[in-house]
Amino acid sequence: MATIEKGTGTIALGAFDKSAVLKKREFGRPAPGPDDIAIDNKFCGMCHSDLHACNGDWGMNMYPFTPGHEIAGIVTAVGANVKDFKVGDRAAVGCFVQSCGTCDLCSEQGQENYCPNAVQTYGTPFPEGKGDNFKETVGYHTNGGYSDKIVVNQRFVFQIPESISMEDAGPLLCAGITVFSPLNRHVLKKAGVGKGKKHVGIVGFGGLGHMAVKIAKAMGADVTVFSRSNKKEAQATAMGASLLVHTDAKSLSEQVRVFDCIIDTVSESHPVASIIGTLKVGGTMVLLGAIGAPFELSAFPLLVNNHSIEGSLVGGIPETKEMLEFCAKHDIVPHCKVIHAKDAAAQFKAMSDGTSGAERYVIDISTLKEL
Repeated sequence: MATIEKGTGTIALGAFDKSAVLKKREFGRPAPGPDDIAIDNKFCGMCHSDLHACNGDWGMNMYPFTPGHEIAGIVTAVGANVKDFKVGDRAAVGCFVQSCGTCDLCSEQGQENYCPNAVQTYGTPFPEGKGDNFKETVGYHTNGGYSDKIVVNQRFVFQIPESISMEDAGPLLCAGITVFSPLNRHVLKKAGVGKGKKHVGIVGFGGLGHMAVKIAKAMGADVTVFSRSNKKEAQATAMGASLLVHTDAKSLSEQVRVFDCIIDTVSESHPVASIIGTLKVGGTMVLLGAIGAPFELSAFPLLVNNHSIEGSLVGGIPETKEMLEFCAKHDIVPHCKVIHAKDAAAQFKAMSDGTSGAERYVIDISTLKEL
């Protein structure tokens, strides 16, 4: 969100260098303009992307730096042009807070997430021309939801369905929409195409993987989790999915032309060629992990099987609203664990060390004042 670098009044957690140790910091937020909504943050989920942004993995060397794009809070003020929100409403904000609003992606296709001038919730220099109230923020990088206040353009603020708690709402705006979008394309919108149920593979069984299993099952698919070991087999079974150990070459070789679609949620380098080989003819592998290193692939297996590989980046505004309605209807929420702000640094380290659990850790933003 837009940030006044030398301002005051907003308490936050931030990283001050590539060590990514989260510490208390303070900055300012602009007053809301006619199209803006001011929100008191109540909860913010901790996404693996937050760690990548803070520790230099993505080259976003702009310190101090406050991450967080899984935000839920209470509306405290609205601009004169805001019609869909009022003071006291529950509101959620995800990965983007601005876009150009005029290109085809924004004005016709509902894919603001792919707009070349999209402004991410954190890590994007705030652009000119977004209103006089933002003049002090122009050029300084946006800072996210590990903070107690935000001001956001109304287009990028979402109503939280009554059946979804605020601590669960934030992660739906990242993990939820990230897996819903490709499943929407390849499962829900292809229902009735071909014989029988769609068979979906989910690579990785962390926060994204859990959400993908829940949403794919609600869409009527048969689901198999691809995991490095069978340690999480009981969890997968409890959620109605089978588990395949993809590091076992023999087990993998027996799964030939099985899956209509595979959603790969892993955010670290890993072999994918053998996993792609389990797709049916015409099947699609969707990559969700932002991995910098290139994959090793041969074109020949793709050719003879008509396989496709695609990337997917969260979702646009219309599809995000669709996702929230779908999750409310099917009672889908992430596995969340609410933590005190003082424990966020330790959770960052656990994420870095690979010892974090599958739950989505969510910071209770009210505890920032206790630091």
